[in-house]
Amino acid sequence: MDLFERYRYPIIGGIIGCIIAVCIFTIGFWKMILLFLLIGLGIFVGLYLQRTGIIEQIKKKK
Repeated sequence: MDLFERYRYPIIGGIIGCIIAVCIFTIGFWKMILLFLLIGLGIFVGLYLQRTGIIEQIKKKK
């Protein structure tokens, strides 16, 4: 466990790199780029809705 705590970020980075490599080989480069863009867009919209409180206002009206 001490080894993981010592090299936590390189291990996490390696796992993320492995997942990205598998995505490139299975779905292709441009589809993966589109996937990451859509995920980023979804995160942006979710954060916007959370910060503005639009969803909470809609819930209170019902």
